[in-house]
Amino acid sequence: MARPIKETPILFGDEARRFEVQMLNPHQLSEAQQERIQNDYEFMRTRCVNCDF
Repeated sequence: MARPIKETPILFGDEARRFEVQMLNPHQLSEAQQERIQNDYEFMRTRCVNCDF
């Protein structure tokens, strides 16, 4: 039987402000990193079309 889902933690004060700033200003990836991620994605997409995990 499945376990109940825990409540989502709520942020207050400084943690909430830091989180909001991080969400509004995401870390930018370099062109090389973006290209590597895209190539990895395409590789996995072509290899794992009908995978049963």
